Amino acid sequence: MKKRLIALLAVMLVAVALAPSASTNAAQPFTPVPNDQTKMKLVKTITGGITPKSVRASSSGLVAAFNMMYRHTITIYDVNKMKLVKTIYDKVNLSKFGFTQYKGDLRGAPVEGAFSPDGKYLYSTNYSMYGGGFGPEGSDLCNSDAGLDDSFLYRINLENYKIDNVYEVGAVPKVVEVSPDNKYILVTNWCGFSLDVIDVAKDKVIKTIPIGRHPRGIIVSPDSKFAYVAEMGGVYVRRVNLQNWKIKKIYVGSGPRALVMSPDGRYLYLTLNTSGGVVKFDLQTNKRVKETITGSQARSLAISDDGTALFVVHWGSGTVVKLRSSDMKILQKVNVCDAPIGVTFDPLTDRTWVGCYRGQIKVFDNR
Repeated sequence: MKKRLIALLAVMLVAVALAPSASTNAAQPFTPVPNDQTKMKLVKTITGGITPKSVRASSSGLVAAFNMMYRHTITIYDVNKMKLVKTIYDKVNLSKFGFTQYKGDLRGAPVEGAFSPDGKYLYSTNYSMYGGGFGPEGSDLCNSDAGLDDSFLYRINLENYKIDNVYEVGAVPKVVEVSPDNKYILVTNWCGFSLDVIDVAKDKVIKTIPIGRHPRGIIVSPDSKFAYVAEMGGVYVRRVNLQNWKIKKIYVGSGPRALVMSPDGRYLYLTLNTSGGVVKFDLQTNKRVKETITGSQARSLAISDDGTALFVVHWGSGTVVKLRSSDMKILQKVNVCDAPIGVTFDPLTDRTWVGCYRGQIKVFDNR
């Protein structure tokens, strides 16, 4: 018996000696791979009665596609399942929101959108309004807003996916952006050559700021102090001070369209429709760092949540390109579809969603 106990103790001592220490056996924290070290891989093609002019990811697991007047819908998708959650129709009775000059049901044309920082709302611009009381349809070829009616921004409650408020904005509104502090909603009016500012607390447009010919992309600095607005019909980005409304012109190159910003707010990235390039601009030194030609007719632009990678789509060449933001090197170029026009990055899944105007959404993994 004594010998058996001695043998058992010897085995236990050996086992303890060979076992990993508590420190090495402890669960190690998960460290995600930076997005500039991964490749895009197609994982899903979504179809089904859509004509996405743009796509936009929330921070809470949704992607919205805006299907213009060709479908009169906004389609909402779950980012994990990559499946349709809800189809929202653009039909609205403006008289119920105080615009009594308009009678009966009208329709819009959802073109671009933005989620509120608190995740409660989705805002959608309407290229034009359709129905009694509205005149000719808007046009990208406009030289002014003469003869064109103002349009409307919708607010969609994400609890029930209902349009619960509307705001009258300028002619042919395009991009909408919400400041990170949820104080302002900003809308560019393509034919109005202006930027409308909606005060969230006052629930109304408080300013209309002249921008220049065909304003489009908007981005707001992380501290919510400045908005940057692309003048696609010119060569400037306008910096709008959101405290005193002063404007500064920043020369960037011909035809700036889409804007994104580095997470720390130092670098502005933008597409140039004319050259087909993406520009990195240092807001501290007020200088262009580099331009990389990425394809024909560069359209929308997205940035990964870690700020290391950029994604740009090209209407002319039918491609989506992934760039490293640090040195603007092309990491990957994919023939994605005919007429890609929208792109967004979902931070929850590290996926890139590309909206194809002819009726598809392509979803790419970045892991």
